[in-house]
Amino acid sequence: MTKDRLRRLIAVTAADSSKVVFTNHARLRMRQRRILLTQVQYALQRGYVVEPAHQDLKGNWKCTLQATVAGDLVKVSAALVEDDAGNTVVVITVID
Repeated sequence: MTKDRLRRLIAVTAADSSKVVFTNHARLRMRQRRILLTQVQYALQRGYVVEPAHQDLKGNWKCTLQATVAGDLVKVSAALVEDDAGNTVVVITVID
């Protein structure tokens, strides 16, 4: 999978916020770094890939997306999980 294809799949999936899941680690980092949910959503939908697309041990595609939102540089490490119900975006961590 190319980084552009993965970026598009993540953006389309993240457009439905019910298909975005946050790990506890990601929520903790968001609080610590004062990054808002809307900033993460923006990065998922409009960010560009700064870490190449790659598969993890479970076969899910992962990458890191980056965007400047409200003057803040936000990086989101995310995985696209595919199952019978469709795609889900799992936010692994958030970096400022």
